[in-house]
Amino acid sequence: MNAPVRFQSLTVSGLGISSGDTTIVRDVAFTLAQGRPVTLLGASGSGKSLVAHAIMGSLPAGLVARGVIKLDDEDLLAKSLERTRARWGRTIAILPQEPWLALDPTMRIAGQVGEVHRYLHGRGSAEAQTSMRADLTEVGLGNRTQAYPHELSGGMCQRAAIAVTHAAGACLVIADEPTKGLDAALRDSVVERLRQEVDQGRLLLTITHDIEVAAALGGMIGVMLDGALVEFGPAAEVLERPRHD
Repeated sequence: MNAPVRFQSLTVSGLGISSGDTTIVRDVAFTLAQGRPVTLLGASGSGKSLVAHAIMGSLPAGLVARGVIKLDDEDLLAKSLERTRARWGRTIAILPQEPWLALDPTMRIAGQVGEVHRYLHGRGSAEAQTSMRADLTEVGLGNRTQAYPHELSGGMCQRAAIAVTHAAGACLVIADEPTKGLDAALRDSVVERLRQEVDQGRLLLTITHDIEVAAALGGMIGVMLDGALVEFGPAAEVLERPRHD
């Protein structure tokens, strides 16, 4: 249904982010592989979202990233901004903290998922409609295809945004605070949907301050503090036997 996953790993090494002479993030290093998601866990202001945007190539103006970010053997930081932006949605996709920012408020969600199949994958109208319905049914929105974003709850909007990302076939999904503002039930449903993306072979990097989300996603956890990655290891080990104070 979607484009095949082409990449096996994301490797970050010596990543630093600065604003002029001020270093904001320093010496971040980790590897993300298929079947083993990475979660960056930390309080607001710890630098974890900046790491995500450095990988995406969407840092705010005035911030500069240095180091190495490799998707398999391709260094993303060595590419031009145009080449980086050409990957957005197709190779790398980010789910923003506010899910409705990923959705067009003037379009029904059916159209937003369907246009990915039509214009990105070049499918005919009937095939795009079939694929759209399958995508939205898979995230539990098969009966809300004609809804506008403002008619959906926060959890539904997040699942709709995941459906758009899934339809595009991006091999690396970056989820930035994907459960922000959701109650426990909606949080769990979004986490389960993200786990399914991992099971289908996509690389998943999640940014969160929620320890329960980090535990549920499993894989590897990195703890960010004051712009540094102070701990990194298997989820159970980091959460049950942390080495850093």
